[in-house]
Formats: sequence, C-alpha cells, structure tokens
Amino acid sequence: MIDVTTRPTVGNLLREWRHRRRLSQLDLALEAGISARHLSFVETGRSRPSAEMVVHLAERLEVPLRERNGLLLAAGYAPAYAQHDLGAPEMGPVREALDQLLRAHHPLPAVVVDRHWGLVAANDAIALLVDGVAPHLLEAPVNVLRLSLHPEGMAPRIVNLRQWRAHLLDRLGRESVISGDPALAACTRNSPPTPAADRQPPEPRRRAARSPSRCASASARRNLRSSAPSPRSAPRST
Repeated sequence: MIDVTTRPTVGNLLREWRHRRRLSQLDLALEAGISARHLSFVETGRSRPSAEMVVHLAERLEVPLRERNGLLLAAGYAPAYAQHDLGAPEMGPVREALDQLLRAHHPLPAVVVDRHWGLVAANDAIALLVDGVAPHLLEAPVNVLRLSLHPEGMAPRIVNLRQWRAHLLDRLGRESVISGDPALAACTRNSPPTPAADRQPPEPRRRAARSPSRCASASARRNLRSSAPSPRSAPRST
C-alpha cells in the first residue's frame, strides 16, 4: 500500500490567504490589476501562474516572505527569499547591530525576541525584571510573553497588568492573523490567565433613564433633547 501525501496547490494556498484577508476574488483582482476570471482559474488550478504572478499576488495579500517561498514551491518554482539562522556567519552584521542596541539601552532593560516571542538576547539590566520569578519560567527556551503574563512571573509587578495584557494579546492576535503562523495561534490560546486580583469586576447595572413624562410640555421635551451631547460635538481624546 502506497501512502501518498497530498500537498496543497498554489491555488488553494492563495485562496486561503485571500480568505484570511477577507477579500473576494473581485477585490483581489482589482488590487492585483488582473481579471477576476484569471484569478479564479489560478485558484481552481485551471491556469498555472508564473513565478512573477505568484509573487505579485502574494504582495497584494501581504503574505510574509517565509510563506511566499511556500507559494513558489507549490507552484513549481524555486524559493526566492533566503533564510538564515541568527548564528549563521552571514548574519554577523545583524548580530552586531542587535548587540549595539542592547548596550545603548543600558541601564534600562532590553530584550530581543523572535517571531514566536522566544528570548534571543538581552542586556545585563534584564536581571532587575526577572529577579524573583519562578525558576521554571527562566528555563530555556524562555518565552517572553509567558514570562511577562504568568502569575509566577512578572505579572504581579505590573501596575497596569490588565491594559498591558490586553495590548500584548491584541498584538499577538493581529500577528497571528497576518502571518498565518499556527505557533502564534497556539500562543494566543495558551496565554497565561489573568490573576484574580487584577480581574476587572463587572460594572454595576445602571437603571435606564426615564423618558420625559407624557404630560411634559413640548418645549420642555425640546430642551431635554437640545441639552443631550451630540456624538459629533463630543470631545475626542487624542
């Protein structure tokens, strides 16, 4: 018995990215400057796109470079974007630039994280932040998101934890949608729970304001309406 693994076609991958961006075929066709009929043929496999067309559609869909290589491979072309580990000799200038940034932040703490929030590098001042956290959170590989939000990590020291947690998870969710990375989606699902002491209590239910009495005069009702703030005139925060 032969086990044949079916790989997704470039058309299926492009359709997935289009759905992830919430675009119709017509929307993407207009963005890319091609006909909706041609895009339909590409997605269904009736037309084989050129490498240039694959890259062009990927650009319109804002597909990350790493995933664009996957699209090219699915279409039968060689990858166009090189990828190197940070420890590779070619990445020497990048490492030097990161080290310079970390030193420039001293005496303030600074860290470098990868796309999955894994700790890559940090300056000496980071010891001030991680002093006293649970040892298991500092075991390699260290996940900075988990370290920041875990009840045994830095979370109890963050004064505005609720706002900071919402900011991080919102950013993580957007990165997950944009990149389509399943590891980021798993980080969102497995994020540490909010400590009970920092949970916002539910707001008390407010009684609805009574409407003007039926016996009120027409002029009184007009005064009530004119005194209510208009959404357009309401002050906006900057």
